[in-house]
Amino acid sequence: MKVSFHGHSVVQVEVKGKKLLFDPFITGNPQTDLVADTVEADYILLTHGHNDHVGDTMAIAKRTGATVIACHELATYLGRQGLTTHGMSIGGGYHFEFGRVTLTQAFHGSGYETEDGQILYMGMPAGIIVESEGKTVYHAGDTGLFTDMKWLGERHSIDVAFLPIGDNYTMGPEDAMTAAKWLNAKKVVPMHYNTFPPIQQDPQNYVSSLPEGVGVVLEAGQALEL
Repeated sequence: MKVSFHGHSVVQVEVKGKKLLFDPFITGNPQTDLVADTVEADYILLTHGHNDHVGDTMAIAKRTGATVIACHELATYLGRQGLTTHGMSIGGGYHFEFGRVTLTQAFHGSGYETEDGQILYMGMPAGIIVESEGKTVYHAGDTGLFTDMKWLGERHSIDVAFLPIGDNYTMGPEDAMTAAKWLNAKKVVPMHYNTFPPIQQDPQNYVSSLPEGVGVVLEAGQALEL
């Protein structure tokens, strides 16, 4: 399994010959190395409906034929835009051809802003766990710290966790330190920082606060082999 980071909350997982793309905010993202017109995806996984996470989903899915996995309300909306979708809800899991996906809770919002300025309710925000080939990846999405992260760490042997550290909209570095401890992940990669002025952080300071060898700062395009 190859897991790569592409700025903000954009993550790619390559497993069993399939390409999974998380929260593809590419156009307008100064932190990414990807190009929306050329990135490939078999599946797009969305944590919630905010525009900096839905991003280029519609264009990419229409071009590639990717199936979009998201909370029910967001999946329903995107399905009505002509995309192939699979809706899920918090606590639910499903076995796909590449592995199992489970949606976890996240504490945040989930409203999609349309071109005319309307904000549409898109259901609950979520974190996403992918289990495949004996490995487990946890993408926390946008969230504050919550104590059930302890349970996630007990229930799942997490190989890599992507955690937001930007503060203001999500948990900041201090709470993300606690999250890393509770999750007990083998590797922790910070995300959702430095894209906008309110979320400026030093990721190296964050990873240095974690046990030696756990925290990893990935620059856009860098990957971990699990």
